[in-house]
Amino acid sequence: MSVSLGAYELAPASVTTLIRRSLDIGPSAAGLVVSVMFGTAVVASIPVGVVLDRTNSRHAVAVAVGLLLVAGVWGWYAASIGSYALLLGSRVLGGLAYVVVWNAGIDVVGRSFEAERQATAVATFTASGPVGFAVGQAAAPVVAGAFGWPAVFPAFTALSVLGLALFWPTSRGSGRASDTPTPTVGDLSRVVTDRRVWLVGILGFLGYSLYLFVNSWAPSYLTDELGLTLVVSGAVSALFPAVGVLSRISGGVLSDRLFDGRRRPVVLASFVVATPAVVAFTALRGVAVVVVALLVAGFAIQLCLGLVFAYVRELVEPAVAATAVAFLTSVGLAGAFLAPIVGGALIEATSYGTAFLAAGVLGLVGVGMSWLAPEP
Repeated sequence: MSVSLGAYELAPASVTTLIRRSLDIGPSAAGLVVSVMFGTAVVASIPVGVVLDRTNSRHAVAVAVGLLLVAGVWGWYAASIGSYALLLGSRVLGGLAYVVVWNAGIDVVGRSFEAERQATAVATFTASGPVGFAVGQAAAPVVAGAFGWPAVFPAFTALSVLGLALFWPTSRGSGRASDTPTPTVGDLSRVVTDRRVWLVGILGFLGYSLYLFVNSWAPSYLTDELGLTLVVSGAVSALFPAVGVLSRISGGVLSDRLFDGRRRPVVLASFVVATPAVVAFTALRGVAVVVVALLVAGFAIQLCLGLVFAYVRELVEPAVAATAVAFLTSVGLAGAFLAPIVGGALIEATSYGTAFLAAGVLGLVGVGMSWLAPEP
């Protein structure tokens, strides 16, 4: 289910040129087609987390998959008639489905493993995100070429039905922990006012800003500046999220095993390595060198993106763990929402080089914030 959501989320990034031409919109408006889902998650995540702490996550996931199917068909219709507003509306509905499946998935997986393996388990689940992103990046141009670019919206949401079919029989009894008390309003308010939770949330914001900026604008850069075709640029750009399958799992394993449960060293290493790779990206020439840079940046940035969700769960009581995850999702995805839009505005006003340099500044801030981050 999470793979299908990731593919649906990022698929428009690989066909941005077609979207702009068909709907007659600029880079910022095109970036909003991707980032509006993250904006929806920013607003909806905390209310969803509160509901998940008080209800059955399994049932909520089934409803979310139904919403995702509707969003896919709605997006295809809106794109076919050339309605930008209706297309954004469909993506808002998709964003709501996304945040339910994501938060509920982390909640269920996090409660299913002991503390010494929790980071590895949660990080492994979050690896579904980059798998979906890679599928969306690589396959969207192929789907658009065969069926027209509006088809990228329903094409990937159909995968969620297969995911639900596998999830439903294997998740019986996992919707809610029977021994976990219902959290009070005071419990929930302490989560969103906890300084430690906020610090991890800021790290999530910076990490997701870098992640979505590169994911959203690397394909266009490869097409506009290096002259690659849409299909080739999509395939090359897919390497950036794809390496996250190894990276996210590695972040959890390194933290659990090498650093004996400490989270900060892995997060710090993530920003230290990612920052120069992002800054140098537009100075590189040659497909081979660009591929190496994408792999290095993709691995480094995503090293912490799975880990932070286990990290934030460990800072609060189990009864409000879903709310803590939802808070991190909200703050983190605020970066995912803003990065493609701000990046598009910078590219429009200046150049790709300036935009990637600005992303590097965010990486430097991440290095500084990592020094301040608490250990669970």
